[in-house]
Amino acid sequence: MFDGLRERIISIFTSRVTIIYLIMTLLCGVLLYRCFVLQIINGQDYLDNFMLEQEKVRDIMPTRGNIYDRNGNLLAYNELAYSINIEDTFETSSTKDKKLNELIYTLVKLIEKNGDTIDSDFKIAINEDGEFVYTVSDANLNRFLADVYDHADTKDLTEEEKASTPVQVLIYLSRKSGKGFHFAVGDYIDPEDTKSEFIEGKGYTNKEWLEIIEIRYAMSLTSYRKYIGTTISTDVKPETVALIMENSDILPGVTIQEDTVRRYVNSVYFAHILGYTGRISAEEIDLLNQRMIDEGATEGTYTSEDVVGKSGIENYLETTLQGTKGYERVMVDNTGKVLSVLEHKDAVRGQDVYLSIDMDLTMELYDITERKIAYILIQKLQNAKFAVRTTDSVKTIPIADVYYAVFRNNVLDISHFSAEDAQPVERDVYERFLSYKETVYSTLETGIRTTRTPYEKLSDEYKIYQYYVVKLLMNNGVIMTSEVDTEDSIYKAWDEGGNVSLGDFLDHAIAMGWVDISKLELESRYASSSEIFDALIVKIFKLCDADEEYQTRFYKYMILNDKISGYQVCKLLIEQEAIYVPESDINRLNSGAISAYSFMVNRISNLDITPAQLALEPCNGSVVMTNPNNGQVLALVSYPGYDNNMLANSVDTAYWNRLLNDDSSPLLNFSTQYKAAPGSTFKIVAATAGMREGVINTSTLINCNGIFTDIEPPAKCTAVHGNETVRTAIRDSCNLYFFNVGYRLATLNGYYDDAAGLEYLYKYADMYGLSVRSGVEITEYEPDVSDKDSVRSYIGQGTNAYTTTQLARYVSSIANGGTTYDLTLLDHIEDSYGRTVWEHEPVIYNTVEMEDYQWNAIVNGMMDGVNNKPYFADIPVPVAGKTGTAQQSRSKPDHALYIAFAPAVGEPEVALCVRIPFGFYSDYAAQLAHECLQAYYHVEPETDQSSYATDERRD
Repeated sequence: MFDGLRERIISIFTSRVTIIYLIMTLLCGVLLYRCFVLQIINGQDYLDNFMLEQEKVRDIMPTRGNIYDRNGNLLAYNELAYSINIEDTFETSSTKDKKLNELIYTLVKLIEKNGDTIDSDFKIAINEDGEFVYTVSDANLNRFLADVYDHADTKDLTEEEKASTPVQVLIYLSRKSGKGFHFAVGDYIDPEDTKSEFIEGKGYTNKEWLEIIEIRYAMSLTSYRKYIGTTISTDVKPETVALIMENSDILPGVTIQEDTVRRYVNSVYFAHILGYTGRISAEEIDLLNQRMIDEGATEGTYTSEDVVGKSGIENYLETTLQGTKGYERVMVDNTGKVLSVLEHKDAVRGQDVYLSIDMDLTMELYDITERKIAYILIQKLQNAKFAVRTTDSVKTIPIADVYYAVFRNNVLDISHFSAEDAQPVERDVYERFLSYKETVYSTLETGIRTTRTPYEKLSDEYKIYQYYVVKLLMNNGVIMTSEVDTEDSIYKAWDEGGNVSLGDFLDHAIAMGWVDISKLELESRYASSSEIFDALIVKIFKLCDADEEYQTRFYKYMILNDKISGYQVCKLLIEQEAIYVPESDINRLNSGAISAYSFMVNRISNLDITPAQLALEPCNGSVVMTNPNNGQVLALVSYPGYDNNMLANSVDTAYWNRLLNDDSSPLLNFSTQYKAAPGSTFKIVAATAGMREGVINTSTLINCNGIFTDIEPPAKCTAVHGNETVRTAIRDSCNLYFFNVGYRLATLNGYYDDAAGLEYLYKYADMYGLSVRSGVEITEYEPDVSDKDSVRSYIGQGTNAYTTTQLARYVSSIANGGTTYDLTLLDHIEDSYGRTVWEHEPVIYNTVEMEDYQWNAIVNGMMDGVNNKPYFADIPVPVAGKTGTAQQSRSKPDHALYIAFAPAVGEPEVALCVRIPFGFYSDYAAQLAHECLQAYYHVEPETDQSSYATDERRD
């Protein structure tokens, strides 16, 4: 028995299986021992020293080129700054979104602690009422929505997606899961139960919610490039840098980077020329990369992290100014720290651009323009409530309009009237406002419900209130415009201001199903018509209360109805310190030594309140001065300007919204993006056409009796001039002479042919370059050569409409004897070593061929016109000029226009066009042109502007 047991034991130990088991047991023991050493004995040390090495390729951004004026004065440059960059370093897991959102929340609080802000190109913001609003509209809004809903083309947007409200977009992006972007920004109804409903935005204020979405959305745009972070705040304070560094242990993936930010010198003067930079959009990436390829690059290098020119020269010369990116391949650890550099290529600095603009001259002309507009305001201002009007234009500005302007255009902060620290007059005016509003609301409701006065019989004040009620209902979708039958008799009667009341219109809208009852507070979806009507009344007053424009309008009628005095308006400006007021004027106002009217005149005269702040008519102006011998623009002025530093790098949303809501339209370039009839300045085209086609010559006499009766209705001249030649007709700006030219050109076939006359008009307008853009490298509207009413078109009426730049090109061609150059804002470009790599060469668009004696007739006529204005006498060289008055509306002042060049004898040095929209009289524009020439020729004004004897004739 024992022998058998021994043999079995021996067989077990000598078995191959046993040996394998023993080896495996030994190996497992060693493995367990090593695991014990690694995890228990040395685990913490290994964890502390662990580094994950990863290769990373990162761009080295080039320094953007500078922009200078023609004399080397710096206009745009770069300044070293620090930026905050965030990279998603979290491992994919069910809690990744939550961790990332918490990180962003913490980071934003740290950034904002010292007053820094988040950069945002997101198209949703929070308005003054705390509501989410879009910051773009129309095509730009559709592009944004297409990006949000992950469509390559806006045509792919569904109707539901197009109709998305800002809140719906935020909810969509905040979803826990689903197709497209979903950032899980919010929390569960029961935070402890992940199976409960997820509520988007829960746990955050509106501001916090929006900021997290902004950053998550920006990060998503670079997610396809691994280890490439997203810059979320630029130009941060040193205190913020220190704070981020101190908290780096709780901010994985957050780094501080050295960067540059764009700065502009004397920004208000040059904003419309230079434009500004900003974060690139998805659409711009494709466009700019294609532009690089078109310019000879093998590939485009623009990515979503780039800052590019958004407008102006910054945009036009983007690829020139941008420079060439470098790169480096590095090894980094798990914290993003660089362990080694594998490869490095330096970036190439952008090229420097030198403009044709003269900085000092442009600034002086801008200031002159502002002072001239203020002068016009004072000249036309009357201590009255209403303007003096004639049958065809407005002649004065009532002081009541000035008082109301400081409310309407936000010179005063109306919201502060009800603040705890409001001053005595602020509190008094606010109480009066509440009382007046209550009266208006009561009268409105009575009028809608019971009295039902037809719209045409209402007072002007209540016409405005009721008109805006319907506008608010339509804008907010309560009345569905898509459902309204515009041919309906009741609708047409209302729309045309006819014999229908607002109450009747609303009853009809309800009956016809135009009202979206889901927008009303109804207890039942099966409410009766009277219940819907009652709910509609409630909705109306809620909308009125929420609409700032509607509320501000009350102040206009409070002023007109003597509920607020001019003295109180002046005191409000002083209490809020909205403008600078000398202590002496404050004392004189308080003592009654000066009236409220005189106080406001002083403020306008001293530019304590600027024309732009008042946004009355006029409040805009433009000046374009050129070298007529090569087409270079020496000065381009658009008033008012804006501070493009506030929009560069990242947009200051509050400032942007102020610009958008400013009634003086500071974002519009009035030199290139405002076109209107040229008035009598166009008569040089008519004279050229008439002489070239032989219907007149320099000796042709035409008798002006004040009215041209060969067409119906008859066309009128501004005066009875008697016999005129082409020279004297230009001097006197005789309409009837050039009516005859237009008529004769239209009857060359033996009968009156309007289209034939217009063909000749186009032919000669094109010779002077008036059929195309002028050539300036910034955004410019297309011109309109008149296409109707041949006779009147030859004096600059009809549908003629041109920008100031286009008319400046036109007068430059007149000045040099017929060579029409393309205008340019550029002089030359230098590389980073100071070598000239491009230089402007004049580009000739066309040449107007005329005999010298014909040019002399035109130029002498223009010189004679200047000689009739004695204030030009101090200009040291002969000047040729032509006035132009253009009517846009009988309810507004006429436009004022003037073209000129000098010297008018010999080779010209300078040509210019000035325009003052709604500037009353062309003589005001001539005065402005005179002062611009004083600046060019360094003539010190001998007298102030009050010495002008303004010619108030229309020409």
